[in-house]
Amino acid sequence: MLIKNVHVNNDKELKDVQITDGKFSKISAGIEVRGDEEVIDGKEKLLLAPFIDSHVHLDATLTAGQPEFNETGTLFDGIRIWSERKKSLSIKDVKERARKTLRKQIALGIQHVRSHVDVTDPNLIALQALLELKSEMKDVVDLQLVAFPQEGILSFPNGKELMEQAVKEGADVIGGIPHFEFNQYYGRDSLKFLIGLAEKYERLVDVHCDEIDDPASRNLEVLATLAYETGLGNRVTASHTTAMGSYNDAYTYKLFRLLRMSQINFVSNPLVNMHLGGRFDTYPKRRGLTRIKELSEAGINVSFGEDDIQDPWNPLGSGNMLDSVNMGVYASHLMGYGQIQDSYKFVTDNAAKTLHISDEYGIEVGKPADCILLNESDFYHVLMDHSEVLYNIRHGKILAETKPRETKLNF
Repeated sequence: MLIKNVHVNNDKELKDVQITDGKFSKISAGIEVRGDEEVIDGKEKLLLAPFIDSHVHLDATLTAGQPEFNETGTLFDGIRIWSERKKSLSIKDVKERARKTLRKQIALGIQHVRSHVDVTDPNLIALQALLELKSEMKDVVDLQLVAFPQEGILSFPNGKELMEQAVKEGADVIGGIPHFEFNQYYGRDSLKFLIGLAEKYERLVDVHCDEIDDPASRNLEVLATLAYETGLGNRVTASHTTAMGSYNDAYTYKLFRLLRMSQINFVSNPLVNMHLGGRFDTYPKRRGLTRIKELSEAGINVSFGEDDIQDPWNPLGSGNMLDSVNMGVYASHLMGYGQIQDSYKFVTDNAAKTLHISDEYGIEVGKPADCILLNESDFYHVLMDHSEVLYNIRHGKILAETKPRETKLNF
């Protein structure tokens, strides 16, 4: 395959990209067509590595309104509603909903997904379903599964045993939710437990950490310390960390030294964090976001996820990572021209670091030929117009094609 006349990663110069045996074989201007190879005329559009959703909950996707809608919009009511819905989970139910969402994500340019899976279920039904789906869809999407204790590790009956069983059954990543444990001591001890589990089974870590507006929620410093002292470093991710938006600046300045030393990753979910955050405020209302701009400027890796797609925590959601980027740059004051141009990295390069797939990710000679062609010449215009993903290409084969929309004005 030869993709001609494209701007690779926002580069102003036009290049051709050649693919041989499922890998990028040549990237330069003026590459000649070989025999009868397939040619895509890029028409001076933008070519990026595929989008990555680094935080989503596929077990709960498409359950909004079941058994009720979350009318308060709080995290806690979402957990309450989900605890009722998950009583009726079946393998078929989870797979059908997750497959439908994944197919939509693939159409929108996604090839890598990290999904948290609730393992506070004695039968681990959702985990079994998504493990099956991971295998069935491996040729079109890479799915990382996080053993996520939605109702706590120490605060849920047999929580420790369920976490370890989930890892034994095939979970790729170990999660946690320390701010939802019964008390701060359980929160700290749950982090020590899950880090120990990650060391024992050589797994990555991704913790729902301090997803609350409470400035006294300080589990992040514990997680970062454990990552630093154990040497797990960038194998650890802190998701949400919305309490950081309420920390005072003196404490945050001190904390950032530890965060840099620890080398941990951060995932923000701008859509859902903005929706759930500040729900207990009158005015001024907090944004419900972590310090995305400040973390990025400090050289700390930050990526974006969509988090929830039509479920008890978010009644909306389309699977389009441009929505997350759009909300993220607005809410984090990342609206400089250069900041907008670079914001694609929150759902590409930065997310690849979070998922630990950078070695096999990116448009570089010798790497798997995975890429997307977007219907604009640079990311500034892609984000402005929410441009279509014209092609989603995996290992040199076209997964999805989208025709540009046409509007006719009759005046």
